[in-house]
Amino acid sequence: MRSDDERERLRQTFGAAAERYDRTRPSYPGVMLDRLAELGGLAPGDRVLEIGCGTGQLTRSLVARGYRVTAVELSEDLAAVARRNVPEAEVITGDFEQWPLPDEPFAAVAAATSFHWIDPAVQFTKTAAALRPGGALAIIGTAHVDGGSSEFFVEVQKCYERWDPEHTRPDLRLAKAESIKDDFDVTPGGFFERVGTAREVVEVPYDTESYLDLLQTFSGHLALPPERLDGLLGCIRDLIDDRYDGRVIKANLFRMVVGRKR
Repeated sequence: MRSDDERERLRQTFGAAAERYDRTRPSYPGVMLDRLAELGGLAPGDRVLEIGCGTGQLTRSLVARGYRVTAVELSEDLAAVARRNVPEAEVITGDFEQWPLPDEPFAAVAAATSFHWIDPAVQFTKTAAALRPGGALAIIGTAHVDGGSSEFFVEVQKCYERWDPEHTRPDLRLAKAESIKDDFDVTPGGFFERVGTAREVVEVPYDTESYLDLLQTFSGHLALPPERLDGLLGCIRDLIDDRYDGRVIKANLFRMVVGRKR
């Protein structure tokens, strides 16, 4: 488990890559939105709070469903791109932990690849306080799973061994999607009961440069010293160009757990 200081340091890194983040981070499958509407009893016009919207990957879909979206984003750079992408949403720059909740409660709170960045002391207390009775909390995460260019992700560990040995996985074998559980726990503190899940595997193709762009949106890569990051990216570039004809495919498992406020 990360320390409070480590979590705070890493979550501050994303703003440095706002445009890359917007170009390369995938949107969320429609099945997630369908299931959230079903489990949360949502209807067009309902108020939805999004925590950590990034540049609007989920926000676009929420607005397209007719919800009134308020999004809180820590990084001003990411928030600025989100406002550009989804002008219909209210995008607030701020720290969710310190943000004063509005008087009118929300029908749902959604956190897509962001819930783990919230201070554990307020993860459930504050999200529950933001919701109307019976409101829904949706925690969405992604996992890199077996599929696509599986052998590339084994071979690329040699680059990490050289340039980022603290985080390398020389024995990496990607898990099958079906072996990964929907294990986000929404019950701590007794504020929510778990009511359902959704999951979908999506394979995303990248050419060499777009894959290197993607890597530079991940906190672990952004936290590397510049000379080590440059060396790592150069090694990966050579591997993709020389062994994979300039193209790799990454398989992402999207999974969501929905809790209902007691």
